[in-house]
Amino acid sequence: MRARSRSRVGSGAAAVVLGGLLAAGCAGGGKDTADASAGRTVSGGHPVTVTDCRGAATTFTGTPRKIVTSNASALELLLRLGAGDKVIGTGFPPGRGALPPALDAQARKVRVLGDTVIPKEKLLGSGADLYIDTFASMSGMGGGMGDAPTEEEFKAAGIKHIFLKSTACAARGEAPVTDLSAVEDDITTLGAVTGTGARAKELVAGMRATVAAVQKRVGGIAPGARPTYFFFDYDAGTKQPTVVCNRQIAHAVITLAGARNVFASCDGDFRQVGWEDVVAKDPDWIQLGVRDRGSAAANAKAFDEAERWLRANPATSGLTAVRQNHFVRIGSEATTIAGVENAATVEAIADAVHPGKAG
Repeated sequence: MRARSRSRVGSGAAAVVLGGLLAAGCAGGGKDTADASAGRTVSGGHPVTVTDCRGAATTFTGTPRKIVTSNASALELLLRLGAGDKVIGTGFPPGRGALPPALDAQARKVRVLGDTVIPKEKLLGSGADLYIDTFASMSGMGGGMGDAPTEEEFKAAGIKHIFLKSTACAARGEAPVTDLSAVEDDITTLGAVTGTGARAKELVAGMRATVAAVQKRVGGIAPGARPTYFFFDYDAGTKQPTVVCNRQIAHAVITLAGARNVFASCDGDFRQVGWEDVVAKDPDWIQLGVRDRGSAAANAKAFDEAERWLRANPATSGLTAVRQNHFVRIGSEATTIAGVENAATVEAIADAVHPGKAG
């Protein structure tokens, strides 16, 4: 199984997620500071204190040396930050070829502690001093993999437990997500925690430059003139579609690209609807959101399957996007999982739906 492309938050999920840096470089750390809310960081010493969604704090007195990631999303961020040598294990490993060649080679060296959710005993016995969760709750995923450790069990094992705010906290947001600041926050925070603040600053700057270039091209298009857009989560099942709502990072990606998410009025991250709801929206464009299969050929086959399904299904065959062949072939992970590639996805969607405004 590949890395999951959704960030579901269980009803009983703990609210502890990465929320921003309170302080960095205090006693003994010089004047180095970090401002996660603005996406800025000056790399430096510890201690580093990060807050969660409720304001609760987790303090790192030194750089973690043995990190376990819940899935490929957190793993990829650490690899991009140059902290991959600190990762001793992961769950939901990336499919071979899912990452750029250099990162893929590094990912192959990381021990797979679970093809899906890491079993509780294996996680607690991993020797990790930090566990980074991409999701707020894994308890509902089933599969006989056992319960997730409690916070008390993490503490007893000497493991600090933090989450990626941009995914785990999505459903708790008080307003629609319309930019990538939460992703930048995660990158900045992980950079400060792992001592890779300078690299984090570079990654955030690159993302901002990409998005700014897109905004220069499409930012002036009036809201009503923007094409409507439906993210078709093919791998979530076709019997009842699962759509991205306005708290999911995909909503921000679509919006920044100069399109209108047809389910923008849906508060939350994901929701199941009926096909009659999709038909009523009659989107101008449909993204064939399939999860990475591990190779270009396998991905192309999956995109073909998703398109054929839409054409064959009586409920969707007459949609404007289907009749006009307005399909966008971009994978789920780069759209719905928060990461550096979100900025490139903004650019790719803009290129597809606004071909006359190419950069």
